[in-house]
Amino acid sequence: MKRAYKRILLKLSGEALLGKEPHGIDASVCAHLAKQIKEVVELGIETAVVVGGGNIFRGASRSKDFEMERTVADYMGMLATTLNGLALQNALENAGVPTRVMTAIEMHQIAEPYIRRRAMRHLEKKRVVIFVAGTGNPYFTTDTAAALRSVEVGADVLLKATKVDGVYSSDPMKDKSAQFFKKLTYMDVIKKELKIMDTTAISLCKENAISIVVFNFMKDGNLKDIVRGKDIGTLIK
Repeated sequence: MKRAYKRILLKLSGEALLGKEPHGIDASVCAHLAKQIKEVVELGIETAVVVGGGNIFRGASRSKDFEMERTVADYMGMLATTLNGLALQNALENAGVPTRVMTAIEMHQIAEPYIRRRAMRHLEKKRVVIFVAGTGNPYFTTDTAAALRSVEVGADVLLKATKVDGVYSSDPMKDKSAQFFKKLTYMDVIKKELKIMDTTAISLCKENAISIVVFNFMKDGNLKDIVRGKDIGTLIK
């Protein structure tokens, strides 16, 4: 079977787990995500995942809403990513996919502490590794965590899952005239101020030559087609 990549890192937003729920986690969406990840694992692709926590608590915005100290709000957001990681792990294991959750903040009873060499070993053994709690530091987004983990574990590509077909000049859900970009450079993203990932994440990928593919994860088969080399979504390199 043709494979374009050997090892991938998939970035999921917390909102991806919402489904039709106003907040929290939709179990049916977790099952749908697990099904698509399983298809990739069965192709022999070593798969890591970084999951956000915005469906439960978004640190940066909530610190303003609640007049809460930013560091406190960010740590709460990191805990929210852990809840999502455990939910996704449960869905994957229900689908028969061996999975490990690794956290940047130690929580021995529920997840392994993040140790790079151990993460690499899990990937080599074809276990899906879910990275939670961001980088373990406030003021850094889960997009930056995804870029950092991609570099650390030697991922061939960072796959950014969204609800639209790729990168647009503006929100295509609100602006029907939004321009779709098939290919971009890292500097295009920064100069055009495209809100795909924060500047720190883009810069980290640029410095380490990690390509980014932004694609619609809600369409069945997209993830599998990308790892097979099909031209789907927006490529940033």
